Amino acid sequence: MSKLKAPPVELLNKYSGADFQPIYSTKVTVSGGEAEHARASGVARSDDGNLEVQLRLPTEMGGEGGGTNPEQLFAAAYAACFHGALNLLATRNRITLRGARVEVFVAFGRDPMDGLFSLSADVRIFLPGVEKSVAEELVRNTERLCPYAKMARNGITSVVALAAASDTQGLNKQ
Repeated sequence: MSKLKAPPVELLNKYSGADFQPIYSTKVTVSGGEAEHARASGVARSDDGNLEVQLRLPTEMGGEGGGTNPEQLFAAAYAACFHGALNLLATRNRITLRGARVEVFVAFGRDPMDGLFSLSADVRIFLPGVEKSVAEELVRNTERLCPYAKMARNGITSVVALAAASDTQGLNKQ
């Protein structure tokens, strides 16, 4: 087994094309499980088999707990991406990071704009041993680079489309 290593700093090279250029894509499929409801009893599986998690409704939302939930998965992804971008920028700028960590607090709650639901995210970065002004600049630049931070700030291109449904009328109505 080869030693794990960070991605190349060349990923920071600017792209100047007119259209979005994918570097990596993945697919995760979620099914509803026993309760036919992904938040309550779902399973999330990646197309390459490297991710398979049991989804459970947290006790704070009336569930049994005992599994992960979309908010935890989002917080983990956001924190991992930000940490990775932070390290790439630090490496490029010859800043040594030891013990750096990123905490992301995600809250699911009521949206006062439409009365439905919304998420909030609070990102906290810990850079022990890095001088404060250097750390502040590194965090500011990472926020500009990290796609999760950009998505949280500006939104994301998202296309929602029905892929399949039954043409039989009335069979699924209750």
